[in-house]
Amino acid sequence: MRSKLWLPVVFLLVLGLCVVETQGETLRVAWAEWAPADYLQELSKDFTKETGIDVEIVQIPWPSFQNKIDLGFVGKSDSYDIVIGDSQWLGSNSVGGHYVKLTDWIGKNVDVDSIYGPAMTAFAEYPKGSKEYWALPAEVDANGYVYRKDLFEDPKEKQAFKDKYGYELNVPETYQQLRDVSEFFTRPPDLYGIATYFSKEYDGITMGFQQVMWSFGGSYGDPDTYKVKGYINNDDSLKALEYYKELIKFSPPDAPNYYWQETLDAYKAGKVAMAMNYFAFLPGAVDPAQNPDYHDKSGFFIAPKGPKGHYISIGGQGMSISSYSKRQQVAKDYMKWFIQKPVQEKWAMLGGFTPHKEVLQSDVFLNATPFNKAFAASFPYLRDFWAIPEYAELLDVCQTNWNAVVVGSKSAKEALDTIANKHEEIFEDAGYYDE
Repeated sequence: MRSKLWLPVVFLLVLGLCVVETQGETLRVAWAEWAPADYLQELSKDFTKETGIDVEIVQIPWPSFQNKIDLGFVGKSDSYDIVIGDSQWLGSNSVGGHYVKLTDWIGKNVDVDSIYGPAMTAFAEYPKGSKEYWALPAEVDANGYVYRKDLFEDPKEKQAFKDKYGYELNVPETYQQLRDVSEFFTRPPDLYGIATYFSKEYDGITMGFQQVMWSFGGSYGDPDTYKVKGYINNDDSLKALEYYKELIKFSPPDAPNYYWQETLDAYKAGKVAMAMNYFAFLPGAVDPAQNPDYHDKSGFFIAPKGPKGHYISIGGQGMSISSYSKRQQVAKDYMKWFIQKPVQEKWAMLGGFTPHKEVLQSDVFLNATPFNKAFAASFPYLRDFWAIPEYAELLDVCQTNWNAVVVGSKSAKEALDTIANKHEEIFEDAGYYDE
């Protein structure tokens, strides 16, 4: 008979292997390839010091980011433990079983009251209003504007503007003022008034136009009944789209292709007096290496208000746990660590945009960059696109039709009526109208 002395030896060997495996464990976080991912990699070094667990931020180029994540989910890959995905993904990835439901865990481990409410709604909650959570806010973003202070503050420019429009030249607070300033600084071929989103790629023109539509009184539809006709194609939406189309006259010739990269490039090249962009990309405007001519001449302001309200497109992403991860507990530990106030303060100092209410209004955050004050001022006005499983179909319809208006192949009314009809067809096919 074999001696039982081997049992403790084997136990110790197995225990030793487990210790080695834990010490060598790496948490893999998938995100897009941009500066905030670099900030998160730097921030995560503190988590590694505290836990001994390495964190790798896997950066995927923006054009292929969603496709690569979707392919991984289809194959039930455990390549990523945490996915930092767009708010619109919540519906499809929760219903599809790709995200871990976090409602109970968040209730026990996260002080939800410390997080800005609209951020939890946009980046964590599905269905909206349900208090069911599938993520924590990671990078909260919004559309904002950068402008040329040297032009706006020039006494001759100020006098000429006042002579023409009858009021002082300042950063625009309303869409009427944005239009006037855009027109005033349009001096082809060297200078134009504005660079904004017109591109039909992904969610480009939608993110640019929807905030105008909301601020003019239009909407995507009734969030309770999913009825669209009479909302997205009402008179207010029509006025908003005709307004947005006019801005193309005050933009560089290649503006129909503009999204965040192109608007930033146009600004850095000195082509425009103002440019809209996500705040997360605005470090490029004040970086001397990226913007040698205008980095020290750049100011910032929030998106203007309209005749019937003030709304701004929310950007950014939530931090979710992949259902196929083998390190879900470690992922939860990381997320609990990330949302703590001291960690969020450091996140802000590195350049991240925090959802933490106290940090958001603190001097630490407000003075961290030249544009953080404008970002913080944008928070009360943030609103989102449909965050339901059918969002991609809905978005594609908007992108195609709104861009068609900008390039002149469709009238504003025709485009809005088309969107209303197609959106209701999508909702009908998905069963939203079933009794």
